[in-house]
Amino acid sequence: MHNGAVKSAGTLASLLLCGALLAGCSSDDGEPETPDPTDSASSSASPAAGESASPGVPEGVELTAEGTDLALGDEAVVSYQPRQDAVGVLDLTVTRIERTTFRRSFAGWQLGTAAKRTTPYFVRVTATNAGETDLGGRQVPLYGVDSADTLVEASTFKGRFKPCPSRPFPTPFAAGATHEACLVYLAPAGTTLKAVVFRPTQESVPITWTGPVSKVRTTKGRPKP
Repeated sequence: MHNGAVKSAGTLASLLLCGALLAGCSSDDGEPETPDPTDSASSSASPAAGESASPGVPEGVELTAEGTDLALGDEAVVSYQPRQDAVGVLDLTVTRIERTTFRRSFAGWQLGTAAKRTTPYFVRVTATNAGETDLGGRQVPLYGVDSADTLVEASTFKGRFKPCPSRPFPTPFAAGATHEACLVYLAPAGTTLKAVVFRPTQESVPITWTGPVSKVRTTKGRPKP
């Protein structure tokens, strides 16, 4: 994948479950929300590998260079600003990308029209807090990239979703803590999910994970709406 081909924040198109899928949300057929990696909560690009000039990055921690292409299972060390006065540092590993269907994994959930036109994917991630900032309650800072080179934001849920618990970091999530995450991405109609990226700002060149897409893992029971 050519990292520079990912569309800028001004043209991002994503589908959030809260806006298009789950019962109890404001609209079933509203316009998709647009993720904005340039939000003030993440206002500076990641430093290049090995740089120590970034405040909040512990001494001796070498960051993965922007633009690095990784395979599933490879680790990246990244920094970003979850808020203007704090720097988060994470060891991130995207371990698996799974394609599923609404029939298989979303039984019991009420699906909006917009959601039915998408294809759901589960992405398994391991994240360790390698910095000094407690990141408890923050979302895992990863986007999907579809076959149209558009960023897709991870979906959120108002209720419990057992097949792929798309939860933020636990509270607390201090230095040394590790979190096994599963993220849900909805690839827009006519596209497939082809990569996962860390891209904290529009100006930064994403760190990219690619690899074979697997079948979704079998889970016992059905998810509770």
